[in-house]
Amino acid sequence: MKHITFYVDFISPYAYLAFEQLPEALKGISYSVDYRPVLFAGMLKHHGQLGPAEIAPKRDWTYRQVLWLAHSLNIPIQMPASHPFNPLPLLRLAVACNARLSGQANRYVCETIFRHVWCTGQEAGSVERTEALTAQLSPSHDIQCDEVKNSLKINTEEAIAQGVFGVPAFAVDGKIFWGLDALPMLRDYLLGAPWFQGGNWDGVSQVGNGISRIAK
Repeated sequence: MKHITFYVDFISPYAYLAFEQLPEALKGISYSVDYRPVLFAGMLKHHGQLGPAEIAPKRDWTYRQVLWLAHSLNIPIQMPASHPFNPLPLLRLAVACNARLSGQANRYVCETIFRHVWCTGQEAGSVERTEALTAQLSPSHDIQCDEVKNSLKINTEEAIAQGVFGVPAFAVDGKIFWGLDALPMLRDYLLGAPWFQGGNWDGVSQVGNGISRIAK
């Protein structure tokens, strides 16, 4: 049985779709999943990038594509009243629901938070709604305590150290599969496809960088 670490941030609609699609995408395969909340904004800062919603034309396209993907996959979705929003309270809530503060969140907790964001059409970052959600999930720890904050920070730092640069990301056997559209590739790997035994995976790092764009 293969073990998958699934890095999620509830701010990402692609992470939501991948979360909902994962059981179908990996149907018939024996595997286990460790859900790890991470701060996507921390990854963007580390790599010096803007998020998709911070580039105006890309923002519109992202929402348009996400709505179509949800429709094509038969996944319920309703855009939150505003996006992006501050996901930290929701990420900390997910971490705080684990009594051992191991950085993991179970599937029920992730599902509840994802649907809080992506299935209501309301303000995902609303203080009142977050308080109601916290009462519903009844976390084992105060979401504002230092231990919870540090656990989320460690999750994010460890993900970056492994080469994770965005969400959703799936780590298995030291390999990172990124994005909703990587699910078929992940399935192929878990099924032992011979392609992964050749030099294709590691060989891409040998491709030279022909030009570097320098910011002025």
